Amino acid sequence: MQDKPLIGWREWVALPELNIPRIKAKVDTGARTSTLHAFDVTPFERDGQKMVRFSVHPEQQSLEYVVTCELPVLDCRAVTDSGGHREERYVVTTLLSLGESVWPIEMTLTNRDTMKFRMLLGRTAMRRRYIVDPAKSFLSGK
Repeated sequence: MQDKPLIGWREWVALPELNIPRIKAKVDTGARTSTLHAFDVTPFERDGQKMVRFSVHPEQQSLEYVVTCELPVLDCRAVTDSGGHREERYVVTTLLSLGESVWPIEMTLTNRDTMKFRMLLGRTAMRRRYIVDPAKSFLSGK
C-alpha cells in the first residue's frame, strides 16, 4: 500500500512567497536541487544581510508576464547543468505549494529561457514526500 501521494513527471506548483500562483515544473529526480528560471539577477545588501533581486517569467513561452522578487541569499554554489556546464548560482529558500502541501525548499536561480520548463523540482525538495509516476502528468491539479 502506498503511503505517499503520487505525482507525475510534470506538475503545477505555486511559490506563494514570490507571488507566483502557478508555474509549470518538471519533476526531475535526476537533479539534486530545484531550479527556478530567473533573469536580471542582482545581489545587494539589506541591513547587513546578503539579498538577491531577480525577475521571473512564470508563464511558459511568454515574456510579457514578469514577477520581480527579493529573497535572502542562502548560499552561492557551483552547479553542473544537464549539458555538463558549471555555473555559479545563487541559492535561496522559499515556500513551495504542490497540491495540498506547502513546505520550504532550496532552489538555485538561473536563466532557463531556452529550456522547456521554467522550474525544475529536484529530488531534495521531494525527499520522503512523493512517489513519481513518469507516465503521468499534473496529478496534483492546477
